[in-house]
Amino acid sequence: MRYAIISDIHANLEALKAVLEKIEELSVDRIVCPGDVVGYNANPNERVDILRKMKIPTVCGNHDAVACGIEEPWGFNPVAFRAVQWTRETFRLDNHEFLRAMPDVQKFDSILAVHGSPSNRNSYLFTGTDVDPHLEAVEEQECSFCVYGHTHMPILFWREGIHEFDQGARFELIDGNTYFFNVGSVGQPRDGGRRAAFGVVDLGTREIELIRVACPDNQAAAKVINAAPPPPPPPPPPFGGDSPRDVGSPDPFWHEMR
Repeated sequence: MRYAIISDIHANLEALKAVLEKIEELSVDRIVCPGDVVGYNANPNERVDILRKMKIPTVCGNHDAVACGIEEPWGFNPVAFRAVQWTRETFRLDNHEFLRAMPDVQKFDSILAVHGSPSNRNSYLFTGTDVDPHLEAVEEQECSFCVYGHTHMPILFWREGIHEFDQGARFELIDGNTYFFNVGSVGQPRDGGRRAAFGVVDLGTREIELIRVACPDNQAAAKVINAAPPPPPPPPPPFGGDSPRDVGSPDPFWHEMR
């Protein structure tokens, strides 16, 4: 089985279409999405309509959970907060209910799909130290592979090492290891480039690949600029807690927002 993994699309319709066109060339058996289909960009309904029409299995990301009311945007940076409030106001009821029904975890063969981590959609796995506590949870599901998103930073972890994709887009898997594969972001890359990123996992050849696709980001940016006026600034986190690491640049499109 060959899986295409598309994550953190964030309502960027132009980037999604470019990635899906590329996936059509690759002869994959299934497309899986580790969440965050909405947020930041201006086509949330169109994005979810495509997901539903293509029957792409998707887990619930943190922006999805806030957009449909499962969670509140405590600690969201101002750009993320304005975007999710606008999404709530413009989202159709049928898509709202679709997001509410998305699971937190889905299993496909030996692959476990999550958004942040197997235990929490809001967890950030930036380092091997972040990943280590979650390895057993994947193995308990009789999986050898976890695909995830949330950080928008493509990287591969396993107990003995790390692979950064500037070292090479392809990687051969070793039997017996448990891997965590972050495929980057379709709709808002944060690793220094403007190209959308997605991954391919081939369980037959035991290979993975990170693929990048050029897309017309100026169109997505213009749509956001022309959208409805933003709501008021976000409230502080409850109980004086710290904001999550999803903070940073005021640019809603391509700059880092960790």
